[in-house]
Amino acid sequence: MWNNNEVTRRLNIKYPIIQAGMAGGPTTPELVAAVSNAGGLGTLGAGYMTADQMKKSIKKIKRLTEKPFGVNLFVPQHADRDTEKVEASNRLLWPIRQTLHLMTPSVEIKSENEQFEQQIQVIIDEKITACTFTFGVPERKMLHQLKHQHIITIGTATTVREAEICENLGFDMVVVQGSEAGGHRGSFAVPYEQAMIGTISLVPQTVDHVSIPVIAAGGIMDGRGVLAALVLGAEAVQMGTAFVTCDECGAQKLHKESILNSSEDETTVTSAFSGKPARGIRNQFIDSLKPYEKSLPDYPVQNALTKDIRSEAAKNHRPEWMSMWSGQSTRLSKKGSASQLIHSIVAEIEDFYLHI
Repeated sequence: MWNNNEVTRRLNIKYPIIQAGMAGGPTTPELVAAVSNAGGLGTLGAGYMTADQMKKSIKKIKRLTEKPFGVNLFVPQHADRDTEKVEASNRLLWPIRQTLHLMTPSVEIKSENEQFEQQIQVIIDEKITACTFTFGVPERKMLHQLKHQHIITIGTATTVREAEICENLGFDMVVVQGSEAGGHRGSFAVPYEQAMIGTISLVPQTVDHVSIPVIAAGGIMDGRGVLAALVLGAEAVQMGTAFVTCDECGAQKLHKESILNSSEDETTVTSAFSGKPARGIRNQFIDSLKPYEKSLPDYPVQNALTKDIRSEAAKNHRPEWMSMWSGQSTRLSKKGSASQLIHSIVAEIEDFYLHI
């Protein structure tokens, strides 16, 4: 059977479909539980959460499902607060702030290491099935700590070399993120420009060079995409944009509508919102800051500088200033519940096998 492999067996899920851990609100407990209840692996995007916020969300997910689910964490980034870059960014953002009646924020970036350690402890305490990582790799001792508690560890890679690093560190599985994928790029070993490799090229090359299961991500929206990934050697897929337009997703209504009404040529990779490259739907904010991207602060400083703008823009129905992360397969997006999406994918795959 197409859905019986190492990934489904180890994660104890029915279908090799993983919902991406999209941080910042999209992965509500309702979405995570709905995906898991439908036979996939729901994933809480906990990158921006404190340990207490994580625990609260995990408790709610457990009330909504008895099935396995995962949690995605951001590997801590070095926060270099360049005063000149902060001032330059604030000058560029000031016209938008004036329109939205916002003051210039005072940005205090705290070390992410302590929060990361607390998040890891919550995952251990709550006996989470799988912990996925992006923005790099954690220390080997942390991976061993999780594995000792029988928690499946899943890394993110955008090149074969990054996947090999994940395997050598001891990850159980690796998500390979093609250039089509929406949201932040997971590159950590090379500049992101060198890691913009399409899914159909990246997956088979990675499969040939690592022995751990490969999970394909980037542009996969339906049964055809899942089948293609499996044929290329992946043992599962991770889907993000496909779930953003689902009923249970916590993304803003304007964000969902923009995806549903966009075409494949309307996304771009930008670091204007967060200081880290991410794929989203092009808008005025991205276009106006594009000439200055190299002079903007790095993540997470730029992310902190634009946080109130993104929030207030959503409240005021100003999509031109919102970060609307999306992959390139926007024309394949659909409205409906998460369970409907998974069931339609499964039906497409099983119909294919029925007719060969």
